[in-house]
Amino acid sequence: MKIAITKADTLKKHPDDSNLGFGTYFTDHMFNMDYNPEKGWHNPRIEPYGPMQMDPSTMVLHYGQAIFEGLKAYKTESGEINLFRPKDNLRRFNNSGHILCIPELDEDFVLKALFTLLEIEKGWVPGEPGTSLYIRPTIIATDPYIGLRSSNTYRFFIILSPVGAYYPEGFDPVKIWVTTKYVRAVRGGVGEAKTAGNYAASLYATELAQKEGYTQVMWLDGVELKYVEEVGSMNIFFAIGDELITPELNRSILPGITRDSVIKLAKSWGIRVTERKISIDEIYAAHASGELKEVFGSGTAAVISPVGAIKFDDKVITIGDGSVGPLAARLFNTLMDIQYGKAEDPFEWILPVEK
Repeated sequence: MKIAITKADTLKKHPDDSNLGFGTYFTDHMFNMDYNPEKGWHNPRIEPYGPMQMDPSTMVLHYGQAIFEGLKAYKTESGEINLFRPKDNLRRFNNSGHILCIPELDEDFVLKALFTLLEIEKGWVPGEPGTSLYIRPTIIATDPYIGLRSSNTYRFFIILSPVGAYYPEGFDPVKIWVTTKYVRAVRGGVGEAKTAGNYAASLYATELAQKEGYTQVMWLDGVELKYVEEVGSMNIFFAIGDELITPELNRSILPGITRDSVIKLAKSWGIRVTERKISIDEIYAAHASGELKEVFGSGTAAVISPVGAIKFDDKVITIGDGSVGPLAARLFNTLMDIQYGKAEDPFEWILPVEK
């Protein structure tokens, strides 16, 4: 398929790289493509960023049949633009689509479309340390119909946003709040998909946590309310003794690209990494015995997010001395150096944007 390109008549003023925040600014252009059963995926185009017109009965508005991804483009010191594991993101995107009954995309074509969009918008990739261009591919159901079924038509789009740090704290440790009343997902549901409803399910408990002075929620499993699953929108790791532990993938946990990168890096450094069930009681027992060394989240937006304190059943524990731990710092710096082209990439994770 040939990608049609329509340039914007008026270009936006670029924001200051030092004051970007996260998800506030959007570039001049976006990619769009449509699906119907007769034509399949068709009409790929890059056009000016702007609103979409929808019928009030559009199915995504009523039943949440939507998936998305999140990845970033990084500007190197030499001015080149790097993507970090984009093919893994696209594979996960299609897996989410399978779970949500959304037709599969040609991953090679989508990567080509993304490269074309980035070539047009390369001036939007910020250059200040710690900044990047966030990439949000999304598919939504577009049938104008309010009967409950999968849609027959879809819109796929990619939007771009220059971003700084995800959390206001930056790389400083965050405080997290454990809830035993609310759950994000359950096994057998759509917890492993990157779909809109999973995030809507997290909002109320997150607001409660923030009112108590905590940045994010630590989610427990939806069956026994005992085993740790995720923290906020990130995967979670615990350094206990000489072992790095992360909850095993059980179909209610998002298989994070950064999670997998942390596991591979840590193993390459000779660290024992275990994927298994871990209960909140085990974490508190490890803290009481002095074995809990570090806790940190991992995800595309924040990369590594150290945890300084956890509150569970009105008992607050401080992780270490409350500052960033050495393993979290090493992982953060190594991943950032690989992404920005400052360090060797032994796993071939970087894909330079072709010019």
